[in-house]
Amino acid sequence: MRTVAVVGASLAGLSAARALRKQGYDGRLVLIGDEPHRPYDRPPLSKEFLAGHIGETDLALEADGEDLGAEWLLGVRATSLDRADRSVRLADGRAVRADGIVIATGAAARTLPGSEGLAGVHTLRTLDDARALRDELARGGKLVVIGGGFVGAEVASTAYALGLDVTVIEAAPTPLAGPLGEAMGGVVSALHADHGVRLLCGVGVKGLSGERRVDAVLLEDGRSVPADTVVVGVGARPCVEWLEGSGVALDNGVTCGADGRTSLAGVVAVGDCANWYDPHTGGHRRVEHWTGALERPAAAVATLLAHGGTEPGVPRPPYFWSDQYGVKIQFVGHAAGADSVTVEEGATDERSFLAVYRRAGTPVAVLGMNQPRLFTRWRKQFTA
Repeated sequence: MRTVAVVGASLAGLSAARALRKQGYDGRLVLIGDEPHRPYDRPPLSKEFLAGHIGETDLALEADGEDLGAEWLLGVRATSLDRADRSVRLADGRAVRADGIVIATGAAARTLPGSEGLAGVHTLRTLDDARALRDELARGGKLVVIGGGFVGAEVASTAYALGLDVTVIEAAPTPLAGPLGEAMGGVVSALHADHGVRLLCGVGVKGLSGERRVDAVLLEDGRSVPADTVVVGVGARPCVEWLEGSGVALDNGVTCGADGRTSLAGVVAVGDCANWYDPHTGGHRRVEHWTGALERPAAAVATLLAHGGTEPGVPRPPYFWSDQYGVKIQFVGHAAGADSVTVEEGATDERSFLAVYRRAGTPVAVLGMNQPRLFTRWRKQFTA
């Protein structure tokens, strides 16, 4: 290969570029990113950065003096992939021809219909989003978070620590039931009530009120929740529209094998946009977690450089963590399909415990709250 183009310049794209060089690729390397920023760390955006405890320089992912020998095309969006001449077309009219392509375009925050142009309404996905939200939170007042997932919960926790009056609205009966299961999702989301943050579950959002600036969130049951600021945390959609008609199979992202290979030879996908096959579950799954974006590109790059001639390995089970209200939450594995979950250490009411999910007696996932050492020992069983 003479040229490899990495489309996406966040953690997954940077990890792919590093893997290319580490695995011996010495040809032309082009990194394309739609944001103007060099690669930065996203998890602190909802926590330390939003709280003002760290600055933008602390988010940098590149090591001091790191030189990948790459061409960086930043602040420009990929608009299409032409498989005939193997080129990535860009919004500014340029085209990058490449022998190998790594798709790492990530995901974008979903928005609330009808919220466009209304001041005080935010999503949190990018550095620019975090800058704007941080300025809003400095105003104080009432914050309403729509969506009780991990990002929404972290924003609520940060805002609570900053002294805001916080309400979290979740359409599902139990927040976090998807990743953690209903029982443990309820335990983790009880952290809100522990700290005086209102949690309204089982009710959808009908819309927002306000002329130029939001002043309330309107619920489907007729209630109205006053708001000075609103954060919409209702998930993310994979950024794959630019691949339509390219020959790359799409289904909730880029459909991939267990090593990132796509339906188009010489093209692999990594990160939040990649819907990898998981032999553990027998299905495809997008893993929107930091560790996946860090670890999986090495396997995808090996496949790319071997022209698809490698045997797919088994991806490590998903691992993620979250920090809320001073509590460290860690999870590894797959909660879906577990037929039991038992607390092995500590107590749920003390918000310090370790729980093991099992299927037919075999551990398939582990959840820890403020049990980092014990959790690490358990996690090794899943990543060995």
